[in-house]
Amino acid sequence: MHDTVRTGNGLEIHATRPKPRRATNGYEVDVPELLSQVIPTPMSNRPRMDPETAKMEIARRHREIMEILGLDLTDDSLSETPERVAKMYVDEIFAGLREENFPKITVVENKMSYDEMLVEINISFNSTCEHHFLPILGRAHVAYICKGWVLGLSKFNRVVQFFAKRPQVQERATVQIQQALAKILQTNDVAVVIDAVHTCVRTRGVEDESSLTRTSKLSGAFQSNPSLRAEFFASIPSPAQLKMS
Repeated sequence: MHDTVRTGNGLEIHATRPKPRRATNGYEVDVPELLSQVIPTPMSNRPRMDPETAKMEIARRHREIMEILGLDLTDDSLSETPERVAKMYVDEIFAGLREENFPKITVVENKMSYDEMLVEINISFNSTCEHHFLPILGRAHVAYICKGWVLGLSKFNRVVQFFAKRPQVQERATVQIQQALAKILQTNDVAVVIDAVHTCVRTRGVEDESSLTRTSKLSGAFQSNPSLRAEFFASIPSPAQLKMS
């Protein structure tokens, strides 16, 4: 699995071209090659269980947790909770831990000769804090300078959501999304900003109901050209403009 591979020099993994499977006027992203070059989520070296076995094991262990807490698992409202949690973990909120769930992406040739900045703002996502397994509710803003290749707009959403669907810290998620898009589009001119509410901060510990966290990862012209960087940040909502529950 790609998550066990450690490559690059920390957070600065420069774009190298994935080995493309050519299609008409474009190429299909080689997912294993792509993910091997993105900063990994910490994973054990043990063999991965198949999804159905994983669900059974998670349900069994979650049942034990509920019993330790003193809950009555014979109650109609609780009896199927372990299975619901297991299905949610494997099929939904942690689906991004499995390479096969990466979206199918075909990158197409930039026949329009468009060479300016493209920005997609307010990509909504839900992730999970890896420290407390509580939700992270976020918005991603992504941009790139169009060169030889372009990407369907919905694919930006799907890439963001893939990396969100795993236990995360916001800084890592930001870098993973930026690196993946740079490699998919074969350009270093990519910028990613994430704004997020962490419910581990809101519902426990300091119980802060108003704070929002912003992270960014910029490379290429977005990092070296101050006017382009300023144009990008001017085009995305300020934290005060975001309405995030």
